[in-house]
Amino acid sequence: MDKRLLHTPEGVRDIYGKELSLKLSLQLSLLELLHKFGYQDIETPTIEFFDVFSSRIGTIPSNELYKFFDKEGNTLVLRPDFTPSIARCAAKYYMEDRQPLRFCYCGNTFINNSDFQGRLKESTQIGAELINDDSFQADAEMVTLMIECLKQVGLSEFQITVGNVEYFKGLCDEFGIEEEAELGLREMISNKNLFGAEDLLNELEIKGSDKESFLRIGELFGAVERLDSAEQWAGNERSRLSIRRLREVYEELAKKGYEKYVSFDLGMLSKYHYYTGIVANAYTYGTGDAIIKGGRYDNLLSEFGKSAPAIGFAIVVDSLIQLLS
Repeated sequence: MDKRLLHTPEGVRDIYGKELSLKLSLQLSLLELLHKFGYQDIETPTIEFFDVFSSRIGTIPSNELYKFFDKEGNTLVLRPDFTPSIARCAAKYYMEDRQPLRFCYCGNTFINNSDFQGRLKESTQIGAELINDDSFQADAEMVTLMIECLKQVGLSEFQITVGNVEYFKGLCDEFGIEEEAELGLREMISNKNLFGAEDLLNELEIKGSDKESFLRIGELFGAVERLDSAEQWAGNERSRLSIRRLREVYEELAKKGYEKYVSFDLGMLSKYHYYTGIVANAYTYGTGDAIIKGGRYDNLLSEFGKSAPAIGFAIVVDSLIQLLS
């Protein structure tokens, strides 16, 4: 017998025994919590058409997708990200609905990246999506759910870092930075590569105080007081409005006593380009990456024919299990 048959491919693994018991128990507990907040289960297929995750949508890069063909020659992919799938589903079945729609899910995603430094290519996610609500109260509801989910599994020491993509986009509009350069600048700032960002700004002939406006984004993180500096340094209304939105969300969370869990980072710009406003990541001790990631995506459903604002988050269950173990 070929001994390789006993092993799994790189990036996937078997789960069994106590670890699986913990995982199933945790999934059930988190879904029950989301149900209590009024979220209803939704299930989308593991296999979708490639166009659901195309570069126009702004999700995972094409070279990181598991792609294959059906017998009709259509290009299919294994789902790398739940949000576009749920946006497609909501547009199909809830096209005329205008009242808030609350969905929750649990399932696996697949990302074909060999440079994940030990991260799994197949991972389980639990998430929530709130559609048809563009209010700051909806933003605060998502952050509240993130906090409650972490408390539900027994964590007490964690931080929800909140940003707003609109702050960065306002600066790009102000200085006439076009889409291709914006994406490059966005990646550098998100990775805290301010030297690379400065080089790119020099290439774009953005000098002096204008260049400093971008580079300062890397300094705009910490407690709520950092929003004062961010608003002071913003020279355009779009960026200033993004700060006011963050303040509204913070005040809503403070009413519930959640302010101790919240910090801000305006240089946090997600790799998912469909995010349009608030973005939020949850961090705790013992993990290098965020264990919950989310944000607002007000333009994504229009790609599937339904014009509707939306916001959501996903819990990386495997990271949570590793942490709790």
